[in-house]
Amino acid sequence: MTLEFETIAAISTPPGEGAIGIVRLSGEQAIEIADRVYKSGSKALAEQKSHTIHYGHIENPKTNETIDEVMVSVMREPRTFTREDVVEINCHGGITSVNQVLQCVLQNGARLAEPGEFTKRAFLNGRIDLSQAEAVMDLIRAKTDRAMHVALKQLDGNLSNLIRNLRLDILDTLAQVEVNIDYPEYDDVEEMTSKLLIEKAKIVKASIQQLLETASQGKILREGLATAIIGRPNVGKSSLLNYLLDEEKAIVTDIAGTTRDVIEEYISVKGVPLKLIDTAGIRETEDIIERIGVERSRQALSDADLVLLVFNQSESLTIEDKALIEATSQHHRIIILNKMDLPNKLDLTELETLVDPESIVKTSILSKSGVDVLEKKIAALFFTGQTGERDATYVSNVRHIALLNDAEEALDEVINGVEAGMPVDLIQIDMTRCWDLLGEITGDSVQDELLTQLFSQFCLGK
Repeated sequence: MTLEFETIAAISTPPGEGAIGIVRLSGEQAIEIADRVYKSGSKALAEQKSHTIHYGHIENPKTNETIDEVMVSVMREPRTFTREDVVEINCHGGITSVNQVLQCVLQNGARLAEPGEFTKRAFLNGRIDLSQAEAVMDLIRAKTDRAMHVALKQLDGNLSNLIRNLRLDILDTLAQVEVNIDYPEYDDVEEMTSKLLIEKAKIVKASIQQLLETASQGKILREGLATAIIGRPNVGKSSLLNYLLDEEKAIVTDIAGTTRDVIEEYISVKGVPLKLIDTAGIRETEDIIERIGVERSRQALSDADLVLLVFNQSESLTIEDKALIEATSQHHRIIILNKMDLPNKLDLTELETLVDPESIVKTSILSKSGVDVLEKKIAALFFTGQTGERDATYVSNVRHIALLNDAEEALDEVINGVEAGMPVDLIQIDMTRCWDLLGEITGDSVQDELLTQLFSQFCLGK
């Protein structure tokens, strides 16, 4: 049974010119409102079967002016995304036509949807839980096919099912504890109950830890790996960026200091999403503009998850090179010896005393060699050479990670309490807290303020 809300409408396609623009309505009066503005030579939309599409025109009832030629989809509850009646008006994709259709719908009884309100209704009407609702946004924002696959698995309920099974195990244990307390049949009932609590706490904790082990990889798949390309001027940083992007994004010349600002682009390397940051060459300079670029490069370095430190192997290591080695020593990094097509002048033995020899990759961007080795090394750093099992359940959402950490702490309190000989009813409080925390992931126990904050991050028509 769905809850009763006002009928809402919004544009569900990106702004701009395109083949099709969609205005979506959802609510008890969605079909009735659409009928007020829809004109065709056949039956009214209210008389049409569910999940059918119909040709016609949108007209302003007040002026009888035709706004657009359209195809209108009619979908009756409960077999819709929101579990309400849904109408989708497929317009021509111009900015003006789509906006005019939306305004016409709003003038005839619909209300403009809030950000994420369609998905929020799907959650409130029980079609999806909160973790699945968040997966919708992850799916929209996915930057690689692997990130998309992880979001789809969460949308299908992989994480939800796992969390619900854990909560069910905890609930069964709590129920048994209550029975033992209220109807003791044996003299050693408290000892048996404590044993039951600690055994279940350890089992659930192990499952939570297994999920948390995927958190770093999941977060990378969801948000991308901030990857700074660092080095002195004219060592091949911009050439590397262009090669990885497969386009001439950055200007490349033989003149040192060509790159004056930070350039950011997203790419996928072996299924790992990288936010590539091409930086200005780091060196001392009197040029004011270049100096600003160098400062931004230093900031990009401090924020980076991964550093690609590029050297020109046809030159000896300089003081500036050694300073960059020191500055990046605490980062995940890969050392790139570029320009292998030129005679070697860099002392590899000296370099290997300063960095891990396993982190060194030799490339020639000009002759397009060695980059495949670099890509494999990037994947190996964070995914042990691969992006995990395709059917694995990843935890990528920061909110979920924080709640799982809190749930693990609650279970630690259960274990410590049993080992310290605390009364069972006090230990039971921490087990119940774990159950509540896990429920916040799926939305089974959640505050209205959190729902408002979460769905406000969605786009207007989703």
